[in-house]
Amino acid sequence: MSGTTGLLTGGVKPLALTDRETGIARESGDVLAGFVTEDTQQLTMRLQDRETGRQVEAAVPAVALRLLADALSEMAEGNPVTLIPVEAELSTQQAAGLLGVSRPYFIKLLEQGKLPYRKVGEQRRVRTQDLLAYREAYKREATAGLDEMAADAQRMGL
Repeated sequence: MSGTTGLLTGGVKPLALTDRETGIARESGDVLAGFVTEDTQQLTMRLQDRETGRQVEAAVPAVALRLLADALSEMAEGNPVTLIPVEAELSTQQAAGLLGVSRPYFIKLLEQGKLPYRKVGEQRRVRTQDLLAYREAYKREATAGLDEMAADAQRMGL
């Protein structure tokens, strides 16, 4: 998760950008990030259709622009980005995709009680916030394990 915006990086449907789009994403993300400060409540964006010249203005909440700037920065780095409402419920296929595991493996995690879920008919549903909490805990455990292995290696003089 990036910052406090609720941006989830990882892949459900990765989107590949061309070199030109990557450059646009990087530049646009930097520009937007420069306008949004901690006290910014909203900004007005002016959009122009290059073909017709038609212009429109839109007031945008600062949090939405922070989210967009984060998404553009991630995309510029080649990272796929998915936006999911935190209160959403995901299918096992969607949840497995976000964790980067197979659906059968994910179902085993559910059956082992690693994540809470509910059944809707025969289908299991997982809350996004529970999935994100599991993913963060897993990352912390993996990092701790690697740190422990490195410390063991140093103690052994490797």
